Amino acid sequence: MKYFISQSMKDKTGQEIKEQREQIIAAIKAEDKDAVIIDSYFEDYDPKNGCIPLKYLAKSLELLADADILYCAKGWENARGCKIEHDCAVAYGITVIEEN
Repeated sequence: MKYFISQSMKDKTGQEIKEQREQIIAAIKAEDKDAVIIDSYFEDYDPKNGCIPLKYLAKSLELLADADILYCAKGWENARGCKIEHDCAVAYGITVIEEN
């Protein structure tokens, strides 16, 4: 199964985001050792340097289209991009897992 991780990035450093992703990946792999994680973290994303969030959301949605499962990290419901990814997954029949 291919997993797409949706996580809030607001007010987090790149290092904090990566650390959270690694924890999520470890949890997924503990449940599904054959899981394939879609790499949806964009190293070059920095809205302070002119990156347009909507363009990166569009890139994320393109990757989400290849997923079997959307894993929504804790706090997803407070992030506009995560909410859009969640809505798209539901609308297009992608299984959704919400972290408690």
